[in-house]
Amino acid sequence: AMRAIFTSVVAFFAAWMMVSVVFATQHEATSDKGRMLFNDAKLGTNGKSCNDCHKDGTGLEKAGGRKDLEMMVNTCITKALNGKALKTKSMDMQSMVLYIKGLGGEKKPSGKKAPVGC
Repeated sequence: AMRAIFTSVVAFFAAWMMVSVVFATQHEATSDKGRMLFNDAKLGTNGKSCNDCHKDGTGLEKAGGRKDLEMMVNTCITKALNGKALKTKSMDMQSMVLYIKGLGGEKKPSGKKAPVGC
């Protein structure tokens, strides 16, 4: 009987830990979430996404180094997409930042000057 109780308690805590890990990973910023948001027209109200102006991140290769990256993202969302600005510390904004910062390491410089805004 004692062994069955111990096994049940261990099984409960193992299941609880797995649920906690799944919940935590769903609520943290990731580059993949940033890529999905970058391609999502729901950030705005005019049917456009960030990808419409910056196809696959083109022109944003050096943007990850900007100190005002969050402000730049929100300027594009509010002006080009007619959307609502994201909160700076939100998971969505931090995911977008991670995605944009990752663009610099994945693309080779073309020698062309990066466009400013949309």
